[in-house]
Amino acid sequence: MTVRQKELYNVIESLPEELSNKVIDYIEYLKFSYITTKSSDDLIIKDEKDLLNKLKKGIEDTENKRVCSVNEAYEEIKEILAN
Repeated sequence: MTVRQKELYNVIESLPEELSNKVIDYIEYLKFSYITTKSSDDLIIKDEKDLLNKLKKGIEDTENKRVCSVNEAYEEIKEILAN
């Protein structure tokens, strides 16, 4: 654990439980925000229309045999999230 992580842990540990839960929620929000700003547009669904377009494209890709295995998809997502 780094010095900053220990400092963060100590601050959160000293808070009342209700407030520490809010801090953890905020940290999760920050992680989500960071991931969505760093991720490819292909992985982010912006709205209902975008979802429908991505589903349509996925169906067309499947029909035209332009797909990859689940393991290949998992590895690509893991690589994107690691950056």
